[in-house]
Amino acid sequence: MGLFDKFKKNKNEEETEEIKAYGWDAITAEFERVYPNQTNPKHYGTLIKWALGGKDPLDGISIYDGGDFWHFVTYGLTELYEKEDGEEGVSGFGYEMTFKLKKSNFQDEEGELKCICGILQTIARITFQNGEIFRPFEYLYTGQEKGIDAYQKSNITGFICVPDPLVNTIDTPNGKVEFLEFIGMTDAELKTLNTSQSVKDIYEKLGSDLTDYNRKSLI
Repeated sequence: MGLFDKFKKNKNEEETEEIKAYGWDAITAEFERVYPNQTNPKHYGTLIKWALGGKDPLDGISIYDGGDFWHFVTYGLTELYEKEDGEEGVSGFGYEMTFKLKKSNFQDEEGELKCICGILQTIARITFQNGEIFRPFEYLYTGQEKGIDAYQKSNITGFICVPDPLVNTIDTPNGKVEFLEFIGMTDAELKTLNTSQSVKDIYEKLGSDLTDYNRKSLI
């Protein structure tokens, strides 16, 4: 056996090693429970993983068709593969982010979907770099006046966080995973928030968990 024969053999052996994506599969299974006919949703993956020096901390984001909205879910704030050194019984940071964008006559729908993926990566970067963990009934005030949409024409500038009512908290081999939904809010609405109760109140007043770029401010 020559040198290159040995190289080929070792390469093939490495390729047959299966990576166990316990956490990833559990997240997908929960969303397929909600969307049983969507086994191949839109998905935006990260080319260079964070651990390898990439700028995006999330391994990927899937987008399911909810009828009158697009339902985003992140992969990367929890332990997607084997259990590492996180808290016992909790997978990674303990949650993945979700987002529901109300469909509209978008000038560039694909651009809007990619824009939201970029925002979710930015929020995840805050957690990875600063250790900032988001909880239900908190808010994220960005301080910006331009909209979060691709063309920055919307009144939506920041977010509140609530438990996603469509998906359940799941137990995975790597620990518990919750789904924290980010809902778009206007600058005026965000300026009225200072407690978890104020977030609950405005969420109830909003009466929906869809982010609608065309809605008027409640304030």
